[in-house]
Amino acid sequence: MTGGNTAVTQSSFRRGGLASVLRYDVPASLVVFLVAVPLSLGISVASGAPLAAGLVAAVVGGIVAGALGGSVVQVSGPAAGLSLVVAELVHVYGWRATCMITLMAGALQLLLGVFRVARAALGVSPAVVHGMLAGVGVVIALAQLHIVLGGQPQSSALENLLELPEQIINNHAHGVLTGVLTIVVLLVWTRLPKLKVVPAPLAALVIASLSAVALGWDLTAVDLTGGFGSIESPILPSGDWHAVVGAVVLVAVLAGVESLLTCVAADRMHDGPRADLDRELTAQGAANLISGALGGLPVSGVVVRTTTNVKAGARSRWSTVLHGFWVLLAALALAPVIGLIPLEALAALLLFIGVKMVNLGNAKNLSGHGEMPIYFVTMGAVVVIGLAEGIVIGLGLAAIISLRRLTRVSVEVQQHAGRWRVVVTGSLTFLGVPRLSEALRTIPPGAPVDLDLHVDFMDHAAFETLHAWRLEQERTGGSIDIDELHDNWYGAAASGTRVFPAKSPPQLDRWYLPWAYRRRAADPISEDLTIGTREYHRRTAPLVQPLLTRLARKQTPSHLFITCADSRIVPSLFTSSGPGDLFTVRNIGNLVPRYGSAPADDSVAAAVEYAVQALEVRTITVCGHSGCGAMAALLEEPQGLPSVRRWLRHGHESLARFVAESPGEESGPLDRLCRTNVLQQLQNLRTYPMVAELERAGKLELTAMYFDIGTARVHALPEEEPLSPVPEPRSG
Repeated sequence: MTGGNTAVTQSSFRRGGLASVLRYDVPASLVVFLVAVPLSLGISVASGAPLAAGLVAAVVGGIVAGALGGSVVQVSGPAAGLSLVVAELVHVYGWRATCMITLMAGALQLLLGVFRVARAALGVSPAVVHGMLAGVGVVIALAQLHIVLGGQPQSSALENLLELPEQIINNHAHGVLTGVLTIVVLLVWTRLPKLKVVPAPLAALVIASLSAVALGWDLTAVDLTGGFGSIESPILPSGDWHAVVGAVVLVAVLAGVESLLTCVAADRMHDGPRADLDRELTAQGAANLISGALGGLPVSGVVVRTTTNVKAGARSRWSTVLHGFWVLLAALALAPVIGLIPLEALAALLLFIGVKMVNLGNAKNLSGHGEMPIYFVTMGAVVVIGLAEGIVIGLGLAAIISLRRLTRVSVEVQQHAGRWRVVVTGSLTFLGVPRLSEALRTIPPGAPVDLDLHVDFMDHAAFETLHAWRLEQERTGGSIDIDELHDNWYGAAASGTRVFPAKSPPQLDRWYLPWAYRRRAADPISEDLTIGTREYHRRTAPLVQPLLTRLARKQTPSHLFITCADSRIVPSLFTSSGPGDLFTVRNIGNLVPRYGSAPADDSVAAAVEYAVQALEVRTITVCGHSGCGAMAALLEEPQGLPSVRRWLRHGHESLARFVAESPGEESGPLDRLCRTNVLQQLQNLRTYPMVAELERAGKLELTAMYFDIGTARVHALPEEEPLSPVPEPRSG
């Protein structure tokens, strides 16, 4: 969470109440108000609109969008990012028609909010948004620089740049001094912690205004004559209605996207209630509809004011609403005071804001994702061509880069022991066919090939290329073993099965599946081991080789794991263990012959001795399972299996314990015997002197586990308590 020392918890937001509003929201609203007034006036200047239009938008944005919005801390009002659009609309249609376009854009936003499409705006590439804002910042800075120098801005950024040398030569000294003073105050003020109570923009305008009055500088004063009473009602635009509709959509989309992105950013600044984006878009639509009707600028969420609001300690939407009331009171009561502000000072403030909008930090963050070209191309296009055109070019470039990433494919060709291996990874489309063909040409005709397809899509052109190569390779005597590790694109196309254009049904990862589930019809059962080993070499060996290299000289397992030889029991599967974790003993019935028992059996004793004394394991676990064949044989005395009968003598203690215990009602006799047998093997382990001694000393722990095959669940077996499942990890 950001927001510095003003960070608060969600519970503190919820407590609310009048006391919270008075303590936190009222002071925060005053701070935001002091920032909003100069910025609103400056944006009016940059937009070519009446100065009062910016104050109207600030009032409506605060009261309407603040009261109805989906974020409790976002502050809305006139935004610098829309100033270029408004300036162009004013130039083409006039101010009153621009107000009608703002009104209609608000109605469109209302409609979009009702249909709950707000999250679609988050699909716009941030690189395009940041590049657009940077381009707008450059255009604003170049235009306002001419005003600071005492001239008039030209109609385009390039013209402003070309006219700049002459304007510098023929500058107006008083305007330059005012602009320099304003910018110096803006730079210094934020570096003086004790002065941060007063916002830097307000301080800069006050100091510049007082200096101009005291020194008698010849400057252009802000004209607020008539205040809100001078605002005219909107009228319908005249001219090409296609262009008007395009302007309405442009204002609605730009204002909406900027508001929603600011809303998302605001959620990262505080721990209060999360924003409702659809409600926020609806509120922005209502604010723009009212602002346009009252003769105000377009409204959107503003990052600077929202950040100021959070840092000032706002806890609820009352801060935003109250700041709108303070702006209204200031415009009504302080118009003469506002009229003392020099226009050159406002231009310098906008110049400073425009330069800050070119945020190279955003470009640096985008570089790690390969999106820096989108940022700079969008910014350059906005400056050179225009805002709408720049956005379209940026979106087009973002789409091209995304398409290139989605269709990126890698083809690796390796040769080992006379056999070739080709690994294709990515999305295999016609764009990747040249690379695929070039790689396949390096394989000599008639050679045996393992083809691994790690592809999430394969179009018809890629399939035909691959299939034609396979047929030719097999015609010349070669063998092709195709293994599709994710989706069955090639197999489905080769068999004539319909392949869905989006994605085929995903196959399960196969490492844990039995051979029978993975065997193709043509594969003989006798080659299961060979095929499985080949799959291990192709898929798993490269992954585990670095680990096994480290383990090659020494093993340091933590557990001796004694379990059944049953083919359904895979310890690494249900313990999530890897190489080097378990020193494993497997036998029929997971039996541990008692120390010194007859007939003697040294295999288990040797494993226990080696694990405890040589490997110094700290845990011995005996793991049984449901439906154990050895336990079934204990109950029924197998015929014709003399070796098994002799081995099962080591289970007679388990059978005697089973008979002595009262039968449970939760399971049948076989499962009860399986669990009883596990607990008995712990007692058998304790007959070994070295085990008993280490357990008494607290250096060795004996545990019992039970694997229920039918439910795929693992249970701990406390020696004196009922069956209990192994606790699952908590999420989050």
